[in-house]
Amino acid sequence: MTHLWVRAEPRPNEERVGVTPEGVAALLARGFRVTVEESRARVIGIEAYRAAGAEIAPEGSWPEAPDDAMVFGLKELPEDGTPLRHRHIMFGHAYKGQAAGRVLLERFAAGGGTLYDLEYLVEPDGRRVAAFGYWAGYAGAAVTLLARAAQRAGGSCPPVSTWPDAAAMEGDVSDALARAGGHPPRALVIGALGRVGTGATDLCHKAGLEVTQWDLAETAHGGPFPEVLEHEIFLNCILARPGTPVFVPAEAARAARRLTAIGDIACDPQSDFSPVKVYDHETTWAAPVVRVHEDPPLDVMAIDNLPSLLPLESSEDFAAQLLPHLKALDAPEQGVWGRARATFLEHMPKEDG
Repeated sequence: MTHLWVRAEPRPNEERVGVTPEGVAALLARGFRVTVEESRARVIGIEAYRAAGAEIAPEGSWPEAPDDAMVFGLKELPEDGTPLRHRHIMFGHAYKGQAAGRVLLERFAAGGGTLYDLEYLVEPDGRRVAAFGYWAGYAGAAVTLLARAAQRAGGSCPPVSTWPDAAAMEGDVSDALARAGGHPPRALVIGALGRVGTGATDLCHKAGLEVTQWDLAETAHGGPFPEVLEHEIFLNCILARPGTPVFVPAEAARAARRLTAIGDIACDPQSDFSPVKVYDHETTWAAPVVRVHEDPPLDVMAIDNLPSLLPLESSEDFAAQLLPHLKALDAPEQGVWGRARATFLEHMPKEDG
């Protein structure tokens, strides 16, 4: 019997979940066993999962889960160095040269477990089967525009917290821009045809911005890209990977530019392949931007759990995309799961000698 163990998210400000109570009921109907941990933060309450038929476990108890359980979460595990013996489904951020990713893979090597990275659940053509991208783009554009408005008032972007829905987020952004005054800034979205870029573009349009939309055709020449500096807002929606062009080189902060706010929505600053080179660390809900130059100001927004600013909408959307594939977990050696495992094995540390 396939046993899916849905763990609580230990990370602060993380309220999302990858399966809804309706999804749990559908898995139980297929003969799965489903355990859901209690959580103080999850946007969907535990009683809804109990009513759907899930077994309930204490928050953070997944290390004691049965050996055959597949532990399902979204964001990173506690960085305590313990070996990982289970099969884990999550966003590992481990395959692009990240220092924390190397440590994570070493923990799997020590424990004999397996990572099924949600970013690498893909169809044969490489297309991801489930992503939070739309809401990442939407929320990332919103916070970047809040940063731009705060700049014009002589300050920096204030802390952010969850919005009850997209309409409330749109309203706050529009109000902030109106208070800031002046002409609406122009935004350049790179990766505009993907999920992330679509969300970023939609939010900008709702806020009344003129948007320049670029995708592969406009970036195929590999750079440089002086047009980035000619827009007040730049929203990067391209995942870092080998061959990704550099859109904002390190020297851009000191260059002549109209650019004052960057939303690095793809947010992989520690990757060797990051296309935004003016900063080197993620930002947070408490401090949404890092100022990389003062006069004229240049702020970078690089929050790496943006969809959690709209936790219910983003969870329901992602869970609906993923559920058909969760139903196939009784054959984890096949299809998207088999491909994810093969990717994991390709990146595992090699033994010396």
